[in-house]
Amino acid sequence: MMLRMPPNRSLLHATLWLSTLVFLAGCGDLWRKEPDNQPLARVGESYLYAEDVRDLLDKNLSPQDSAAFVSNLINTWATRQLLMSRAKINLPEERIEEFESLISDYRAELYTRAYKEALIAQISDTLVGDEELSEFYESEKENFKLQEKIVQLRFVELPLQFLNRDEVTERLRRFEGEDLAFLDSVGVQFKKLHFNDSLWVPVSRVIEEIVPLTYENEEEYLKNSQFFEMEDSTGVYLTRVVNVLKPNEIAPLSYIEPRIRQVLLNRRKMKHLRSLEADLMDEAIRQKEFEIYETEQN
Repeated sequence: MMLRMPPNRSLLHATLWLSTLVFLAGCGDLWRKEPDNQPLARVGESYLYAEDVRDLLDKNLSPQDSAAFVSNLINTWATRQLLMSRAKINLPEERIEEFESLISDYRAELYTRAYKEALIAQISDTLVGDEELSEFYESEKENFKLQEKIVQLRFVELPLQFLNRDEVTERLRRFEGEDLAFLDSVGVQFKKLHFNDSLWVPVSRVIEEIVPLTYENEEEYLKNSQFFEMEDSTGVYLTRVVNVLKPNEIAPLSYIEPRIRQVLLNRRKMKHLRSLEADLMDEAIRQKEFEIYETEQN
């Protein structure tokens, strides 16, 4: 359905007409059986109103562009309505029933999913205690095998012209209290630093940070209690490996703790949701909203 203006009206007049309709007050359904306001277009018993397209208009558009936009929107809407109408007439009845069933199922799924999410969002108990965490880890330990190597290490990247490399190397190896204090004091001169050697890091992340290290050579360097030095065109990398765990070894609790907390929290939410669903059913039965009728057995 194309929008046509009487030939004796100018484009500006058309634009003012559309703009007036678009900014009529009120919000309503997209299609109505009985028009209660000036419509923009009609297909059969379905109407498109100015208020239905008002929020779609960009206020920065020129009057001419607004007119073109509304015209295109009307034609798109009309084409869809006409196709829907012809489809309902020409498609086989079983296909129409199939589509209506799918639409009904999808509508129900959207509503129930949104309501379940709202119910779950009301759960205030989102804390997982350390004891619960440890118990779950110990009972499911075999399910937490590593997919890639992880390491504990400390490292720094120095500029190529860094003058005090030997002292930094010695202190990074020894890493006692006064050594850490010294390294912190000169750390502003480092290009990169990582001193938290209790943190488990996947080898993929280490390779990202230590550029000369690759998947092809990491076995040579990433070994327990190893110190190594690497260099490229941008800097010098000093690294002390503390510990290494390989694929298929059990992941340490500290490494997978966030994952376990999420698993336990999700289980708690699902348990809460099942309880709410059971309460909903019980209440519906008490209020006689829900009944199951006995049928005769043949």
